[in-house]
Amino acid sequence: MRPSGRKIDEMRAISVETGITKHAEGSCFIKCGDTHVLCTASVEDRLPPWLRNSGLGWVTAEYGMLPRATGSRNRREAAAGKQSGRTQEIQRLIGRSLRAGVDRVALGERQITVDCDVIQADGGTRCASITGGWIALRLAVDALMKAGDIKENPLTDHVAAVSCGIYGGQPVLDLDYAEDSEAGTDANFVMTGAGGMIEIQGSAEGATFSRAEFDQLMDLAEKGVAELVAAQKAAIA
Repeated sequence: MRPSGRKIDEMRAISVETGITKHAEGSCFIKCGDTHVLCTASVEDRLPPWLRNSGLGWVTAEYGMLPRATGSRNRREAAAGKQSGRTQEIQRLIGRSLRAGVDRVALGERQITVDCDVIQADGGTRCASITGGWIALRLAVDALMKAGDIKENPLTDHVAAVSCGIYGGQPVLDLDYAEDSEAGTDANFVMTGAGGMIEIQGSAEGATFSRAEFDQLMDLAEKGVAELVAAQKAAIA
C-alpha cells in the first residue's frame, strides 16, 4: 500500500490555473498533489552574447524554492550569496527540456526565460516545473503570435515530466515525498507529447534495479506523461 493510498499507476491530482501574474507574457500555477509551483515566462528582445546574429532564439530557465516550501525553513539562496548545486542542476534540466520542444529558428532572435518558483514541495518539484513551465512558455508564444511578432508557432510538441520509482519492492508512478525519501530506485522521465525521450535521470539507492524493472518504470512514465499532456492541453484550450 502506498502512503497516499493511490494505486501503483495512479498520478496525484493535477490542477493548472493560467494567467496568474499581471506582467509575465505567460504564467500558470500548477499543483501536482501537494507540490505547488508558480511558473512564469518572460519574453526579452535580447540574447546571450554567443547567439547574437545567429538567427536562433533561446529558451532558458531559473528555479527556486521558497524558504518555507518544505517542513522546515530553508535559508534563501540569495542570502547565502550563491545557488546550491541542486538548484543549478534543476534549472539546467528545465531549460534543456523545454528547448527540446522548440524550433529556435521560428522563435527568432529573442529569449524566453521560464521562472519556476516552488511554493510548496512534496516531491517531484523538477517534474512539476517542467510540465508547468511548458504551459507558461506556450502562453508566452501565443502572446507573441497574437501581437504579430512571430508568424508560426515555434513549439514543436508538448514537453512534460514525471517521476517513477521502486517503493516497497513495487514500481510506482509519481512519487510524493514520503515515497521519494524511501524509494529503492527513483527516476525522472522527461518526454514529448508524441512519446519521444528528452532526458531520463535514474539511480538506485542501496540495491540495483533490473532491466525488467526499468521497463516497468518506463511504461508507468508513458502513462503519467500522457495524463500530464492532457492537462496541458486543457489548460491552454
